[in-house]
Amino acid sequence: MNCKTTLLKLTPLVVACSLAITGCSSTKVQRVDANQEVALSDKWNGKDSQLVAEAMINDMLSFPWVNDHLQKEGTRPAIIIQSVRNKSHQHIAVDTFLNDLKRSILRSGQADFVANKDVRQEIRDERKDQELNASLATQNEMGQEQGADYALSGTINSFVDQQGGDRVTFYQVDLRLIDMTTNREVWNGQKKIQKLQERSRFGF
Repeated sequence: MNCKTTLLKLTPLVVACSLAITGCSSTKVQRVDANQEVALSDKWNGKDSQLVAEAMINDMLSFPWVNDHLQKEGTRPAIIIQSVRNKSHQHIAVDTFLNDLKRSILRSGQADFVANKDVRQEIRDERKDQELNASLATQNEMGQEQGADYALSGTINSFVDQQGGDRVTFYQVDLRLIDMTTNREVWNGQKKIQKLQERSRFGF
């Protein structure tokens, strides 16, 4: 039997196997609740961001500085988020985490939130435009902004421990709250997340 004859006999078999493999592999997409955790890996995800933000803000607002401020000033404290730096080993959407922090602060009803400098500048530009184009009855005056009483900042760190087919990824979020007048640190919080990813027979 020459090579050409052998090739002709094998071709249908190869095509059949290819079709079988193609038929077995398919892609399925479904909608899931945004609040439901879908963990496909040990990477930081949206659920981690939400849970960490809620836990840390709840802890922050349970410290004495809140009542101390209310007794001294008679108003709710105003907080500004300066920065949260990602120092972890992976890319993390820090803006998403910042928004989760903001939502937790506002939802609590115990503190006000002051927009960051970029957003403030956009609003100031809008007020300048109002001075030229809006009626006097609907203009918002310059110089009426609420200043922040406290500044929130922090970092996200991580490290990975791997042995054989198993991998443990550890995340640590550190936040601190600083009194804008005295530079006194009124709260320091820490939240840790540890994820174990075990290698299946198909690998990571």
